[in-house]
Amino acid sequence: MVLAYSGGLDTSIILKWLQDTYGCEVVTFTADLGQGEELEPARAKAEQMGVKEIYIDDLREEFVRDYVFPMFRANAIYEGTYLLGTSIARPLIAKRQIEIAREVGADAVCHGATGKGNDQVRFELGYYGLKPDVKVIAPWREWDLNSRTKLISYAEEAGIPVAQSKKQDAPYSMDANLLHISYEGNALEDPWEEYSEDMFTRSVSPEDAPDEPTYIEIEFKNGDPVAIDGVEMSPATMLTALNKYGGDNGIGRLDIVESRFVGMKSRGVYETPGGTILINARRAVESVCLDRGESHQKDELMPRYAELLYNGFWFSPEREMLQAAIDKCSANVNGVVRVKLYKGNVIVVGRKAEKSLYNATLSTFEDDGGAYDQKDAAGFIKIQALRLRTLGTQRGPPDM
Repeated sequence: MVLAYSGGLDTSIILKWLQDTYGCEVVTFTADLGQGEELEPARAKAEQMGVKEIYIDDLREEFVRDYVFPMFRANAIYEGTYLLGTSIARPLIAKRQIEIAREVGADAVCHGATGKGNDQVRFELGYYGLKPDVKVIAPWREWDLNSRTKLISYAEEAGIPVAQSKKQDAPYSMDANLLHISYEGNALEDPWEEYSEDMFTRSVSPEDAPDEPTYIEIEFKNGDPVAIDGVEMSPATMLTALNKYGGDNGIGRLDIVESRFVGMKSRGVYETPGGTILINARRAVESVCLDRGESHQKDELMPRYAELLYNGFWFSPEREMLQAAIDKCSANVNGVVRVKLYKGNVIVVGRKAEKSLYNATLSTFEDDGGAYDQKDAAGFIKIQALRLRTLGTQRGPPDM
């Protein structure tokens, strides 16, 4: 079977448990999605545990180009706040696991997600969508290692090194990739308690951010960012640069309580510095590039799109249908946005496009030279008011 393997304690325990329980050959797969960790130690740990086939793949460009950017074309935000940083990484991991399973002739895949979370759903919907006959192993739903003490005991008996810091409950669970880092569980489980400032790794606090604002100009083509201050960048390089700008200016921190797909509420704290800049800049360039009908239709589609991603339906036909419409619309999103980054804020201060729909002659408060006849508005308003006047005549005025 093919195991999604981070090289950490939990997935090392899973690796040994799979060998003990199923007696099968385990192939490990470690994805570099820009989590900022050295991944070669995962290879050494897998080798020590007898793994013969080890995959460590740099998927950063594919992740941003084929998953993050298409999601951002939709301006996708779950429940009005969450930029879906964990959600969008799971389809790619699942896809690569299935590819490896086909390459090595494996008939099973395994993930380390718990039975309470969303990730088990996301991984497995991806697996089944890409290989309907695959066997899925989810250890957290099968084993009896349901406490930290049991996990540590199993690791020590199996000869898996356990750092002293790992013998106590971690203050929170973390998940990272190039788009974001999340913190959940333990110390964060009381939604009334404020998070600890020393938790963050990608951003300074807004209070400690520079007293002078940072200005950058982001260029978009076909809805995707392609250059900062005139310097063209690849997708992963672009997001890395935006993360640096955002982190340096205290941008992208979020503390929310979200509705998990499995039915419970969970409190999470997130850092998404580059994504926060990007979502604001995209909306700004769309404001001059998209027609009202296009823009409003996108806003109506977005919550459905975001929910599909959050719930794990990336490989569903309905997501592909929505994506096709969004990408068609994005072909017209070509322009430049100037933003001011200041103490946790992303402030749009300029936007321009070669085919901008903003017409200063029509919009001006000064003399427009007859470009717009204001008398025409009277007839427009009367037609719009016709049904309201009819209702008022027949039914009387509405309750005040």
